[in-house]
Amino acid sequence: MDLYKESLKLHYRLKGKLEIKSKIKLSDRLALSLAYTPGVAEPSRVIYSQPEEVFALTNKNNCVAIVSDGSAVLGLGNIGAEASLPVMEGKAILFKELAGIDAFPICIKSQNVEEIVRTVELISPVFGGINLEDISAPRCFLIERELKKRLKIPVFHDDQHGTAVVTLAALINALKLTGRKAEDTRILINGAGSAGIAIAYFLYEFGFEDIIICDSFGIIYKGREEGMNFAKEEVAEITNRERMKGGLKEGIRGRDVFIGVSVPGILTGEMVKTMNPDSIVLAMANPEPEIHPQEARAAGARIVGTGRSDYPNQINNVLGFPGIFLGALRARSKAITEEMKIAASLALANVLKENELNEDCIIPNPLDKRVAESVAKAVEKAAQGK
Repeated sequence: MDLYKESLKLHYRLKGKLEIKSKIKLSDRLALSLAYTPGVAEPSRVIYSQPEEVFALTNKNNCVAIVSDGSAVLGLGNIGAEASLPVMEGKAILFKELAGIDAFPICIKSQNVEEIVRTVELISPVFGGINLEDISAPRCFLIERELKKRLKIPVFHDDQHGTAVVTLAALINALKLTGRKAEDTRILINGAGSAGIAIAYFLYEFGFEDIIICDSFGIIYKGREEGMNFAKEEVAEITNRERMKGGLKEGIRGRDVFIGVSVPGILTGEMVKTMNPDSIVLAMANPEPEIHPQEARAAGARIVGTGRSDYPNQINNVLGFPGIFLGALRARSKAITEEMKIAASLALANVLKENELNEDCIIPNPLDKRVAESVAKAVEKAAQGK
């Protein structure tokens, strides 16, 4: 089957994947009077005098905006707002099917930071949370930071934090199998975009101390001038404590873990051979990973994960964001904190029971029905300080 052709046929036939469905059937004039005028004036009066009641009286309590400018869509790059819409509709389906959350695409025809921030700020009364999606680095960091300052609802850039949460969960289980502790584990992250930098911060927050990041210019170190931006300069403060220089070939030597959020084929079997015994390779570039699992295993890697569904250990954001938002919405949290994200990672890792955990199963299947609710409960408790 040619998935691309079949998907195109599906989209032509459906003319989009979303619809709005009413919770009320307008069967008579009374129903109309209660759902709309004159009855609807009363909930509006209540919200005017008690603004927090908007969560109890409208769909704000279960509604998320999926915001994109189309600048970093999947493996397609900067394709713009209109072309990003099918992807954002797909994301909305995942919210609904996996967590029962009503999500709606907001594809903004601008790639100006302030215009995007202001647009989201102006439409925020409708939504209980904001999911930023497929916005290129380093602008995505600025947009998220500013929205977090201005809004009193959760703002979550899934390409950053969703990726980090699921990566940590996979790593927690991989360490169980290889008998390592976080503080003793040596990690290399290849890719210094939104995902790579967020993963570095999140792993550091969890307790991993020895992390280096490589980009297309080589190993990032404090004081490097070539290919740097403010985000790379900031993350250099907590990574590469030995101030190593060189490229991926030099950086990977003697490492326990490779985490790839970069480009296909960049990691070779020869490089994997220079890693420590029982190495862990999480090659998450899509659609083609940094190294294919069979090559990594042949070179000595004990555990291999990718972003693909046709290989074991699919590390996919869909394991994280539905449950994270569900928990945050239930708690009426004003933000998604580091504690909530760590709770999500631990819950996701613990979905797999001891008898399920093995080298080909360090993370649940993306469609595992246990995942969203387990993550949501953990996030809700963390939000409530429990």
